[in-house]
Amino acid sequence: MADEHQPAVPIAIEQVVDRLAELEVVLGEPARVALPRVRQRLIAAMAARDRGDPLAAVELIGQAMEGLAGLAGQLDPAEALLMRALAQRFRTALVRGDETTAKEAAALMFDESGARKRPKS
Repeated sequence: MADEHQPAVPIAIEQVVDRLAELEVVLGEPARVALPRVRQRLIAAMAARDRGDPLAAVELIGQAMEGLAGLAGQLDPAEALLMRALAQRFRTALVRGDETTAKEAAALMFDESGARKRPKS
């Protein structure tokens, strides 16, 4: 149904996908190589969510976040530790259904990456 409540976390996935281009600009060539795989996993996660497979969706999101942490590791190993911890926090929050913590972890990952929030049009 069109008016059916949709949880905020799946919307956050779309926001992450939308903002990946910002990371390419900020992080340069390493991001251009790594981010297509991250994007592909997040799109696959949305498809899993839409077909009613939340476990697959969470697994794919975790893989995507690990890809972001790996990208951070190429640029700054200390930053990678933080990104991996945030990715684990994000994944754990999704499994528990804790939308607030998942959003906070995703926002922190983007803040740490140097990406900037764009105003909604």
